[in-house]
Amino acid sequence: MKIGPFRLGMRTLKTALAVLICILLFRVLGRGTPMIAAIAAVFSLRQDLTTSVSFGKSRIIGNSLGGFLALIFILVQGFFSHAFIVEAIFLPFLVIVAIVLSDASNNNPGIITAIATLLLIALSIPQGESIYYVFDRVIDTFIGTFIGIGLNFFIRPKPLETKHAIDEDLAELAKKEKELEELRKKIQEKITIQQQDK
Repeated sequence: MKIGPFRLGMRTLKTALAVLICILLFRVLGRGTPMIAAIAAVFSLRQDLTTSVSFGKSRIIGNSLGGFLALIFILVQGFFSHAFIVEAIFLPFLVIVAIVLSDASNNNPGIITAIATLLLIALSIPQGESIYYVFDRVIDTFIGTFIGIGLNFFIRPKPLETKHAIDEDLAELAKKEKELEELRKKIQEKITIQQQDK
């Protein structure tokens, strides 16, 4: 449905439905706040099932890495009696580790997920919580990711919507190609001017 510049498509509705499912599921299970699961569901819900599964896989790997590094951070911070210096020095170091390990394992799409999970858990853990808090938050991200992928599996776009989405992607690609061509011309002009000045 489209009204002027405003468009309400299937993906928008599925995103809202994913958030609703997370909220209801967490209420029924008594798991506390569904924030992390809802965010994971929104990130995992892509334009089609194939992209959702691919992105979901990267997200799960990133979440696992971020959760593991958050666990290390919490243990080290506890060992040093929650000293601020651990947060100021060791946490940024773990961010570097997350990036390096994600890149080394060819999971570049999961870098942001790993860092976000690490920071979200490390910086929001309530005082006195145990390491089980980390496992619960990682499980929350898995729940949200599976909800996003599941919705794309069960609610698939109609062929007309798929064609419309492809047409939008092609229009966006054409726009980017035009911008790239203009940039090439500007660079070529600068090179020509520099050569003439020599």
